[in-house]
Amino acid sequence: MTLLVLADTRFPIERANGVQTMATCHALAARGHEVTLVVRPDTAQPPRDPFAFYGLDRVPGLTIRTIGAPAGGAARRAGFLLTALRLALTRRNAIVFTRDLGCASMLVQLPRTRRPPVVYESHGVAPVVAEEMPRLLGKPETAPTADKLARLERRERRVWERAEACVTITRALADDLAARYGARERVFVVPDGSHSAPAPGRPQAAPRTHHSAVRTVGYAGHLYPWKGADVFVRALALAPHLRGLIVGGHPGEADRARIDQLIATLGLTDRVLVTGQIAPADVLPRLESADVLVLPNTASAISERYTSPLKLFEYLTLGRPIVASDLPAIREVLTDGRTALLVPPGDPQALAAALTRVAADEALAGALGAAAAALAPEYTWARRAERLETALGEAARR
Repeated sequence: MTLLVLADTRFPIERANGVQTMATCHALAARGHEVTLVVRPDTAQPPRDPFAFYGLDRVPGLTIRTIGAPAGGAARRAGFLLTALRLALTRRNAIVFTRDLGCASMLVQLPRTRRPPVVYESHGVAPVVAEEMPRLLGKPETAPTADKLARLERRERRVWERAEACVTITRALADDLAARYGARERVFVVPDGSHSAPAPGRPQAAPRTHHSAVRTVGYAGHLYPWKGADVFVRALALAPHLRGLIVGGHPGEADRARIDQLIATLGLTDRVLVTGQIAPADVLPRLESADVLVLPNTASAISERYTSPLKLFEYLTLGRPIVASDLPAIREVLTDGRTALLVPPGDPQALAAALTRVAADEALAGALGAAAAALAPEYTWARRAERLETALGEAARR
C-alpha cells in the first residue's frame, strides 16, 4: 500500500506524539509499504535527523517530507492544510492516514470520487479533551469557548461518519465514539507499542536479581499533573526504603519546577533523581536501573479511556514488575495480580503500599516481571503495523 501520513508538527519532536508517529511509519515501511510522512521542519539548528533522533535504522519505504510554513500559528496551520489538500488530490492512489482531526475533517468533505481514502486515528473525543485539558494542566483561563466546542463536535461527527475507516487507541474510546455519534463499520482498536528488541548495540535487559536492601522505582514520561508524577513523589515520601527515578522533565517547563519543589519540600532530594529531558532512544537504558516501574496516572476521561501509554509498552520489554493506576484503559492491557499490581488512582498511600509490597517480595516481583515481559510481543510497533494493515486495507477496498 501507498500511505500519505499527515502530521502537523515540527519534526523530530521530543513528545510522545512524535515517537508514536515515527515508530508507526517506520514499522509500516518495514513491512513493505510505501510511506510518506508529511511534517513541518525541525526548529533546532542544525536540523536533526529523525532516524538518529529516534534511534531507528533507515528503511527504503519511508520518506519524510518537510514543508515550510509561514510564521504565526494561524498562517502556519493554513499553509499545512493547503499542502495536505494538494498532496491528497494529486496522490489519489494513496491512503491518507492521520491523527489530525482538522486534516481528516477537511478531506472527508471532498467527494469520494475526487480524494483518496481517509483513515483517521483517534486519540480522544476532541470536545471532551478540549474541556478537560485546561483543568488537568492547571490553566482554567484557556478553557475553550462554546463555539470551539461546537466546531470540534461537528468535526468529530463528520469524520466518524465519512472516513473510510477509524482507528482508536483503546476499546473504551471506540465505545465512547459509537455512543456519541452512532455505530459505524470499519472501526479498529489498535493500541500503541514499543520496540520488541533492544536498540542496536544495547544488550537485552535482564530481570533484576540483586539483593540490595534499597530498591529503585522508575517512572518515564511527562510531568503533567494528570500523569501522576506528583502522586509518585508523595508515595516515595511514605516509603523511606525506596529510591525514585524520574526519566523526563524539561528544565524550562513549569511542571519540572513543580516536581522539583515537591521533592525538596518532602525532603526527598537525596532519594529521587530527575534526569531531565533525554533522547527517546536513551529512555530504556535509563530505566534498566530500576527494580520496579510505575504508571501513576490520576483519574480523568483522558487517563481512564483515551490513553495507550508508550511508557507502559516500554515497561513490558524490561521484565520488571509494574505498579499502575487501576483505570479502564490500563486494564485493557494489564491484569491486577497477574501482570501488574493495580492501585486506586491518585492515592499515594495505596501506591506506597503496593510499591513496598513488590519491592520486598522477590517471588512476587519475579512473577509479575515475567508475566509483563510475556505480554511485550503483543505490543510492539511491528504488531501495531500489522493491526493497522487491516484498517488500511479495508479503507482501500471502500
